Amino acid sequence: MHNVVILGSGPAGLTAALYTARANLSPVLIDGAQPGGQLTITTDVENYPGFPNGIMGPQLIMDMRAQAERFGTIFRQGHVTKVDLKQSPFSITIDDEETIQAKTLIISTGASANLLGLPSESRLMGHGVSTCATCDGFFFREKEIVVIGGGDSAMEEATFLTKFASKVTIIHRRDSLRASKIMQERAVKNEKISFRWNAGIDEMLGDDLVTGIRVRDVNTNQTDDIPCEGIFVAIGHTPNTSLFTGILDMDDAGYLITKPHSSATNTPGVFAAGDVQDSHYRQAITAAGSGCMAALDAERFLENQE
Repeated sequence: MHNVVILGSGPAGLTAALYTARANLSPVLIDGAQPGGQLTITTDVENYPGFPNGIMGPQLIMDMRAQAERFGTIFRQGHVTKVDLKQSPFSITIDDEETIQAKTLIISTGASANLLGLPSESRLMGHGVSTCATCDGFFFREKEIVVIGGGDSAMEEATFLTKFASKVTIIHRRDSLRASKIMQERAVKNEKISFRWNAGIDEMLGDDLVTGIRVRDVNTNQTDDIPCEGIFVAIGHTPNTSLFTGILDMDDAGYLITKPHSSATNTPGVFAAGDVQDSHYRQAITAAGSGCMAALDAERFLENQE
């Protein structure tokens, strides 16, 4: 029987582990399908406080992990395949093989950026290809960049990126946007933003760094290359919550719903932190902050149970 089990090993999960470990709760953290979360595919992180010269994403995760381990966090490799939250203690099954018991559960499984699935996209991720304008926009000062997408996320990212880039081209598969009217108007009126309509993505160009993008006209099937130094994929995120469908309250997009000013879900003793419950900010620092909240909430829950 464990006091606290944490699912996910990004900034939210690792911060929750640090705080619950320092509270002598001996947390067990289960890594999940992508140990370290999205920071492991991020190169330079320059907006995390305390690192004036920046830090590599994987190094930040390694440091956070070592800190949590120092205070007694137990790390378990594996993927949770089943949960039973109907009664306490909760049952958590790892890799369909082993079931452990927990008095409290902190869910920090994150959200995955939706990608196009191109080999060149994967190869150039972190080398000119990004899924986060707030994280990486600074690196593209006075450069020409491309944003892929037609929803609110794409318009918001493109508008934000005009603070840095000399030119932003929005590429969309259709001839009209899905974004809300106000977001569309904001992008259309921006002098730095242009649109490429009815265009699918064939390939992202470049050996070590992005040099351009190859698009295909969906009507004529003709291809041409657009020179650019950065490509931002903004086709949405999917929260990693399928395991909890029908068990915990979620919004229409699948993000876990927590109570106001709390990390508590609708099931007592189950808490959520990080991108799994945050569709708005999606930053390492906000994820870490919510991980701290979840740890404190879990600690107080256990005290009240006693």
